This record gives sequence, C-alpha cells and structure tokens, in this order.
Amino acid sequence: MLSHEETMELIAKAQQGDETATTTLLTENAPLLKSIIKRYLGKHIEYDDLYQIAGIGLLKSIKNFSYEHNVRFSTYAVPMILGEIKRYMRDDGYLKVSRSLKSLSAKITKYVDEQIKNGNENPTVEDIARHFEIEPSEVVFALDATKLPVSLYETTNDRDGKQIELIEKLPTDQDKKMIDKLILKDMLSKLSEREQKIVIMRYFRDMTQGEIARKMGVSQVQISRLENRILLKLRELYEK
Repeated sequence: MLSHEETMELIAKAQQGDETATTTLLTENAPLLKSIIKRYLGKHIEYDDLYQIAGIGLLKSIKNFSYEHNVRFSTYAVPMILGEIKRYMRDDGYLKVSRSLKSLSAKITKYVDEQIKNGNENPTVEDIARHFEIEPSEVVFALDATKLPVSLYETTNDRDGKQIELIEKLPTDQDKKMIDKLILKDMLSKLSEREQKIVIMRYFRDMTQGEIARKMGVSQVQISRLENRILLKLRELYEK
C-alpha cells in the first residue's frame, strides 16, 4: 500500500503527464476498484466492463484531485468512481435490444414451440432461416441478442461452483467495510449540520429519540419525523 505522501507525489506527477505514475496509481488502487465493483456484481453487467468504468472514475479522480480538498485520495476517489459506475448503469449498462430484434426473436420462439408441440423435430437454424426467409446469421443474432446475461451467481455446467468463482479473488470483508465507511462519510457530508448531529446521536451513540429530543429541545415526534426524512434523503443520495 502506498503511503499518503507517496500517493500525493504520484498524483502530482500523473497530473503533469507522467504515464508511469498514472499506471502505478491504477495498479496500487486495484483493490479499491474491486471492492467497489463487488457491490454491483449480479446486475447483468460484465465484470471487465465494470472494472473498466471504475478505472475511468479513478483516472478522473487523479486528474481532478487537489491538495485543497484536504482529504485522503481514497476518500475523494470513491464517490467519483461510484458516480461513474452509476452513470454507466443508468445510460449504457443494461442490454439494449431493438424492437425489430425482439419481435423476430419472439416469432422464432413461437415457431419452434409450435413445431415441437406438433410432434416435429426441433428445427435447426437453417430450417428457421428458410421459414422466415432470412439468413442463418440473422437467426442466431436475434436469439442471442434477447438472451438474458448469465448471472455471476449461476452454477457452472462443469462443476458445483458459481460463475463468480472463475473471477480472480476479490477483496475481503474488511475492504468492503472500508468502502462502506467512505460512502457513508460522503453521504453524511451532504446533510445539514442539524441532520448530521441527529444521525450521529441516533446511530453512532445509540441514543433514543427521547434522549435526542431533550438534548435538542424539541419533541420526540419532531425527532421521529426528522429521522424518517433524513433516512429517506440518505437513501436517495445512495441511489443517485
């Protein structure tokens, strides 16, 4: 692991165009990227694609980081990496198939089902192509395009393990806890000072709503309403 001083030195060099420094930062921060990616596995996006998008977020963090932020680089980078992944998932991440392909795939599926139902053999790709007067490659493309991606948690064909086990070892639970803390810290920073105090007293000091109400000079009902509003706000921040 790089020290804070080493990271700052490499960032300064990378911002001046030093490719070796940039590569070193990407390599040393690979566990951070994998920890973040782990949160999004099983959402119909390839691991390699997620890693690449996370890497773009990290590069943007390197480019835009400044000493004036007065935080550790990882604290600054995590929200940017998460934002890049969420933007990708929102705009490009899920499988997009044209209506014409979906329609053709549905017709092919219906035709195959009817053939089998009528006691005929399962039609080959060539049989289907002749029936619909299209090229065999179009049949294959239409059927493949509408298949759901394989889940990383689906059992493999040749062993009892799951697809995810074929991927290189991912970070530990300790890494995940570190990422969660950084994400929580970023979300809390977006709350007002009053909201932050309520969260700290309620969830970090285990105070009851009544105790918080007496300390803040308001009713317990008000604290209950504020807490519900804060939790909703945190949920919206997390899902952005």
